[in-house]
Amino acid sequence: MASNGLRDVAIVGVGATPYYKRGESVPKTTTQLACEAILAACEDAGINVKEIDGFAYYSGAGAGYGDKMDTADFMETLGIPEVTFTASLTSGGGGSAGSIGLARAAIVAGDATVVVSVMALQQAKQRLGTVFSAVAPDPINSFLQPSGLAGPGHLMSVLARRHMHQYGTRREAFAEIAISSRNNALNRPKARMKKPLTLEDYFNARMIAEPLCLYDFCQETDGAVAVITTSMDRARDLKQKPVPVVAVSHGGTRDWGRAFAWFGMPDETFASSGNKPIADRLYKQAGVTAQDIDVALLYDHFTPMVLMQIEDYGFCEKGEGGGFVESGAIRYSADRKAGNIPVNTHGGQLSEAYIIGMTHILEGVEQMRGTAINQVNDAELALVTGGPASLPVSALILGRDS
Repeated sequence: MASNGLRDVAIVGVGATPYYKRGESVPKTTTQLACEAILAACEDAGINVKEIDGFAYYSGAGAGYGDKMDTADFMETLGIPEVTFTASLTSGGGGSAGSIGLARAAIVAGDATVVVSVMALQQAKQRLGTVFSAVAPDPINSFLQPSGLAGPGHLMSVLARRHMHQYGTRREAFAEIAISSRNNALNRPKARMKKPLTLEDYFNARMIAEPLCLYDFCQETDGAVAVITTSMDRARDLKQKPVPVVAVSHGGTRDWGRAFAWFGMPDETFASSGNKPIADRLYKQAGVTAQDIDVALLYDHFTPMVLMQIEDYGFCEKGEGGGFVESGAIRYSADRKAGNIPVNTHGGQLSEAYIIGMTHILEGVEQMRGTAINQVNDAELALVTGGPASLPVSALILGRDS
């Protein structure tokens, strides 16, 4: 490797609630869910919750595009005496990995010392599967609503069909992503999906937004995940082995912009995850290439977007994602084979739980600690992504402490 990357801050604590089927976390509130996850992360790190002095959110501090998370509520509930930093990345799940970069910015600038990133999700009132049809018309979404594109799955189906048209991608590739993720979830106690998935099951499933069937869609779940970041110097005095932030990037180009929420991308960008500029900056910052990554936790709200991220992050050439996936190259193996990349070893949002990207960060931390259930032996670098979504999209490389 040409560089050790940033390594000036580290993740020191992770915590999560149980994962619930959509709506079944009631009567708990999103504040309660978030606070449970934060307390679990503090216990994991070996710190008192009163030491938290910063909050770094994403999705505009939204809890599922309906509810909001509020720093003052958390402070009052948890007894945190003072915060010196509270901020959020804009847009939606594309910023999940980038929230750790926001935490790092606060710590490096001296604005905070112990920063928590948290996402809580409860879908009792509004399911995310129909979120676009539920919002009031405005000059932007009025282009979508008359077309019947009611939710993210309908929108992703258009990108998937375009990739199939341009590159000959087959549904068998999407099936392989779904099956691989399900296999990785089978031995995980908290995973929602514990029944094996076969190719026959996949092709017999009901079609929701052609070419995407039931198993191409992530789950609709409730729960919360929290992650605590602090300086590397402080991290080495705490309970857990530090997991250094090697590189982190968020943003994107105007060509991707609102992405599938407006379909204004030029042809060369259309059938993509919009993550290529992020990948380029991330690898440059870390001084590594895709070949140095040992495990990839790719945001999997829909199977085709995993395939497009595999291309954007350089695990194969553009347009070759279908063949790469169908070859079995993303399947989990404790001993990684050359040319392969284990993807979503926790089962991802497709089979473990959908908490808008935070479960991927938790898994990346456990892989780098060497404590993951589906551990990749001798893994030194984990890639975690956010999105694809409207800007910003983001990514994070986590490493082992040397």
